Amino acid sequence: MFKNILVAVDGSDNACQAVGVAAYLARALCSDLYIITAFDPVPAYVGEVAYQMAIENQREEAGKVLQEALKVAGKLPGKLESEVQEGRPADAILRTAKTHRIDLIVMGARGLGTLSGILLGSQSMKVLHHAECPVLVI
Repeated sequence: MFKNILVAVDGSDNACQAVGVAAYLARALCSDLYIITAFDPVPAYVGEVAYQMAIENQREEAGKVLQEALKVAGKLPGKLESEVQEGRPADAILRTAKTHRIDLIVMGARGLGTLSGILLGSQSMKVLHHAECPVLVI
């Protein structure tokens, strides 16, 4: 049914729960699991040296988020891949879903955004509206 599952993480509690659910489904269905995290692009106007430092810092932090997600996912019967992407999270999720022919996207209802009081985050809402596959929001 769901052979390729994608879960997006940002270090939030909701994202951690989403990884747990996605890993459970991947085990139950013997599916492949793709875990991604994305960071917002750094504006070019900050200058070359500051730009490179900012990119390195964001990649390092994103790598830490992925490592935590991989710990939560644990061992799986299928393939487990992870990736850090630069770009708006919803765009990265939708692009990855298309590239890897994802059958199910799992994501947290709200991430670490500044508007944490709203019911469903803007990135989750964008994915729900534009995804070509089912989306499970945790």
